[in-house]
Parts: sequence; structure tokens; C-alpha cells
Amino acid sequence: MHLDTQLAQQIVDRTMAIIDTNINVMNDRGIIISSGEPDRIGQLHDGALLAIQHGDTTEITRQTSQNLKGVKPGINLVLKHDDTIIGVVGITGNPDEIRNYAALVKMTSEMIIERSLLIEQLQWDKRHIEEFISSWVNNELTKEALESWAQRLSINIEQPRVAVLIEISETSNQNQLDTIRKIVELLEYPERNNLVAVVAMNQILVLKPCQQAAERWDYTLESKRIDQLIHKLQQHDIHHLHIALGEYFPSVMDMPLSFQSAQQVLTLGKHYQPKQTKHLFEELRMPVLLSPLKENWQGAQLCNAIIKLKNQDRSGQLIKTLYSLFEHQGNLSQCANSLYIHRNTLRYRLNKIESITQISPHNFTGLVELYIACQITQ
Repeated sequence: MHLDTQLAQQIVDRTMAIIDTNINVMNDRGIIISSGEPDRIGQLHDGALLAIQHGDTTEITRQTSQNLKGVKPGINLVLKHDDTIIGVVGITGNPDEIRNYAALVKMTSEMIIERSLLIEQLQWDKRHIEEFISSWVNNELTKEALESWAQRLSINIEQPRVAVLIEISETSNQNQLDTIRKIVELLEYPERNNLVAVVAMNQILVLKPCQQAAERWDYTLESKRIDQLIHKLQQHDIHHLHIALGEYFPSVMDMPLSFQSAQQVLTLGKHYQPKQTKHLFEELRMPVLLSPLKENWQGAQLCNAIIKLKNQDRSGQLIKTLYSLFEHQGNLSQCANSLYIHRNTLRYRLNKIESITQISPHNFTGLVELYIACQITQ
């Protein structure tokens, strides 16, 4: 434990608010590092050295102070942590007049130190938890390492969890930082049992407990909980964000898959549902599951047909017709009615689509191929 100037200043400010006399705080070498008399900072305090040498409280009278360097009459009390002297707090004044305050000053000083240590430990634990979450979702740990680290942090990894990714859309870095802090505070209440990590300047990952319903997890319940979170965030004036709920995977070693699904849901949700705040894997299941195709040669082959169609469909009429046919599951009558066109006009457009793409939307196989191509062509 190191007594720094910031902590020493807290002791001076707090104790001088209690008693009407000067307070000095010295480090473990007897140097004044904070004082109600700023001009004394940096001076060596012989009274503090005596207290450190004897390991106990030292009283300095007016007569004694004349033989010591940088010392005024007062009482010097050693500050300890784990039975180790870390500094000295000095009260300026006649020892007979301030003796009753000594115990109060010492207790207040040590309470401030203990509080500082607790905050430091909590911050340390938080950093370790964030490192653990990052390593877990990025698949950097063996099962043995995962279990060992979780045990040290008192985290129950057997608790079913699903990944939720929150992305902030603030206009400035400072606004983003402030918003991130507010959201993390709202998510980290112990009773919620969330595991929270800031994974980017504008993104927060939450591994949140979830419930299983029958043979599947209860994503509808988690969707409602996200609605509740959005409402609470809005009450705290937090509006510009996207929240993506990934897929649940039962195995603790598959948490990276839940994280990856949340990332894909976020990306596709912003594309397909730009005005929505909440994006769910269940609502974007097909685009998410098909998205890896785009990175392979097979996906490129599928995309070629839609690219050709878009290049020749300057008005967008054919693409609109195709999407309407998807929506009505290939039913020509319903598709024609929704577009307010005659069935013959619809057939003409579909024939034109087939002529351009060399894939027939008139049969199930062709329609499915065109649907998949549209899903992965952005």
C-alpha cells in the first residue's frame, strides 16, 4: 500500500472539516505530501520520523519542537496497513488541547485509506472480469483455464447465458464515454448477475443470465427484458443506440458463438431495421445464418445473379417484384394484388427476371436460390 498525494489530500480535507486546526500528512519517509499549509509540502518532518521510528503516536511540545526540523507543536499518529507503517498524520497545536481529537483524526484517516483500498480492489476486480469475458468470448481459453479463472473470480460459468451487444451512436467521443459509463452502471447491479465488458469505444457486451423453456431457451422473455432495459435507458436520457440479442448455446465453450451471433445480428439489424433499437436473432435468423456464405466462392456465385439484376433494373421495379414474391411465398395472385398489377404483368416481370439471372422464379428451387442470393447481396 502506497500513500499518494491524492489520498493524503483527501485526509487533510476531511479531517480539517472536522477539527479547526492544521493537518499534515507525511509519507513513510517523513516528507510532508499534503497539508493545510501548502508552503510546508515537500519538507521533511522530524516529528513524523520520530513517530515512524517508534512505531507509535508521538507528541511534540513547544519546547521539543525547537530542537526538531520542520516541526510545530502537535501530535503525530502513524498510519498502518496490514501492520505496516505507510505514513503519518500530524495535528498542529498544543498537545494538551488537541489530544481528544487525536483518536478521531486517526480513525477518519484510516477509514479514508480503507475506502480507497476497497475502491482500488473493486476496480482491479472489474478489470480482471473484463479480461476474463474478453478471453472467453474470443475463444482464447481451454476449458480447464476457463474453469480455473472463473473460480478465482467467483463466477458461475454453468449459469446459462446469452450474449447481448449494445452499440452507442453518440456524435462525440466524450458523449460516447459518458453514455458507456451510465449504461455499465445500470447493468452491473449484483442482483442482475450480468457479466459486463466494454469491448469497443462504442460497444458494451453483456453476458446475461437466461432461462430455458422446454427444449429451447426463452428468447421471448429476454426480448421483454431488453424492452425494459431500453425504457430504463430512456429514463436516463440515453436514446441513440442499437441492442442486439444473439443466440443461446448450452455449452460454456460455445459462448464465443453466442458473441459472434450477437455481432452478426447487430450488423444486419442496423442494415435491415435501421430505425429499430432492438434486434433479435430470431427475427434475423435467415440473414444471420446465410451471412457467412458471402465470404466464400459459393456466395459470390449466388450474388452474381442479383448483381446482374440490379444493374439492369434501373427503376428497381423487378427487385421490388421479386421481394414481394418472397413475402407471399411464391403465391402469384397475392403478389400481383399487393403490387396492384395484373397477373399477366407479374408473369412478364418474372420472365424478365429469369432472362437476366438465368434462374427461374417460377419454380421452388429457383425462388429459393434467388431468395438466398438477395439475403447475402448487400
